[in-house]
Amino acid sequence: MEKKVIITAALSGSWPNKQQNSALPYTPAEYAEEAYKAYKAGAAMVHVHARDPKTGIPTPDVATATAIYDAIKQRAPELIINVTSGVGIATEDRLAPIKALKPEVASLNTNTMNFAMVDRKTGKINIDNVFTNTFTMLQDFGRTMEEQGTKPEAEIYDIGGLDNWFIISKQGFFSQPYNFNFVWGTAGGFSFRPLAFASLVDMLPQGSTFTSCGVAREQFPAVTQSCLMGGHMRVGLEDNLRIPTGELAKGSWEQVEWAVRIASCLGREPATPDEARKLLGIKPRK
Repeated sequence: MEKKVIITAALSGSWPNKQQNSALPYTPAEYAEEAYKAYKAGAAMVHVHARDPKTGIPTPDVATATAIYDAIKQRAPELIINVTSGVGIATEDRLAPIKALKPEVASLNTNTMNFAMVDRKTGKINIDNVFTNTFTMLQDFGRTMEEQGTKPEAEIYDIGGLDNWFIISKQGFFSQPYNFNFVWGTAGGFSFRPLAFASLVDMLPQGSTFTSCGVAREQFPAVTQSCLMGGHMRVGLEDNLRIPTGELAKGSWEQVEWAVRIASCLGREPATPDEARKLLGIKPRK
């Protein structure tokens, strides 16, 4: 089993807000500080959804995403930044930050599914939202990422999402190692089930890397099993606002500290960002 475990801190997401946990970042400075604290706690990568700094509403606006990206890079230049491709309606909006920033890693969603989202105009939760990710989008997003040197992280919300990835992968443009993130507990996706997780990992192509995250109470059971099976761990306020004691997390960095503790109990240790780059197959930038 690989001794090094990649710990990712998902800093904001689309669901939570400051009313639920004041540590959630909205401004570039807040993102930068949260990212730096997560890095010092043991994270090798941060996953970022841009937020409007005044309203906190998720946005695909390139200028906003760039300000956040640059602030993190200035505060913690070693970190890998994983940029979402899941914010926005139109395909061109969702891809715009990826094309502009050319991050080392970006999320690649594999399912069209029921998925409650924040309405960008009202800021309210829309429980009737359908998260659209067609085969054409999966193909076009993945190809765009690979061509510009961004490593896709395939987001798997149920077994159908993994099969969708297999269908598109036949075109041959995905570069090895393939990287997957199993997302548990999203309304519209699968709930955390240990046996199902083990079966899904067994289906992955040889040499693939995988990580896992879980929503709310499913966060720490999911990342613990992932670490136990030789995979990696994603924590952060995007997925869960609390720590295992039930108290509000002081920031994503505090959840990283818990992940480091769990990994240590299982005989593993946090990968540095450069070690994570090697494990994920991220090519050096010129």
